[in-house]
Amino acid sequence: MASITHKDEAPFTREDPWRIFRIMAEFVDSFEELSRIDPAVTIFGSARSKPRDPYYKAAVAMSKKLAKAGVPVITGGGPGIMEAANKGAAQGKGTSIGLNIELPFEQCGNKYANLPINFHYFFSRKVCLVKYSLGFVYMPGGFGTLDELFEVVTLVQTHCIEKFPLILYGKKHWRGLLNWARNTLEKGGFISPGDIELMTLTDDIDEAVELLLNYMNERCSEKRISNAFN
Repeated sequence: MASITHKDEAPFTREDPWRIFRIMAEFVDSFEELSRIDPAVTIFGSARSKPRDPYYKAAVAMSKKLAKAGVPVITGGGPGIMEAANKGAAQGKGTSIGLNIELPFEQCGNKYANLPINFHYFFSRKVCLVKYSLGFVYMPGGFGTLDELFEVVTLVQTHCIEKFPLILYGKKHWRGLLNWARNTLEKGGFISPGDIELMTLTDDIDEAVELLLNYMNERCSEKRISNAFN
């Protein structure tokens, strides 16, 4: 039987060893920058939220409170909720970090990050969104936000990282997902009882900030201030 050959396959494959150096450089540069900051909180959410959106306003308020408490705020660096969180951190005179992904459409870096870092690869960016934080907030979002949520909750569930606070902000948005997880995944035996409780659902900004700060203060009092993946 004749085999099918693709003319472009060989040149593309030959580029792979060189692509590794670009990946390594992306990790080295970002690790060097982020290793200098204090333990942070990462805020995830939709790139499509507008300033008039209540969740946009909530992200500004929450990150401003965190910044005033001395906590750096990390986002994906783009528009929407990411912009809102960087904006609030900047207004709170704190460290506002934007880890922007270079996309041919939709996303460009926002102007409120005072420590912007650009990424070519999603996977290296995702590592940095988690590695330097002690808590995670998930505002309403789409596939990207869901991807980031399930990756981190899986890392906590499998004990690959510590049981950091995972806060789902917006009961109207997230309750249906949690109900499905409880009624389908937990009842079907696909996750363990208690796994859903790894996440905290709230509409209260002060509750979310208090939970995050209490956890961080506890870590500091125990002299355990290493972040994820350490």
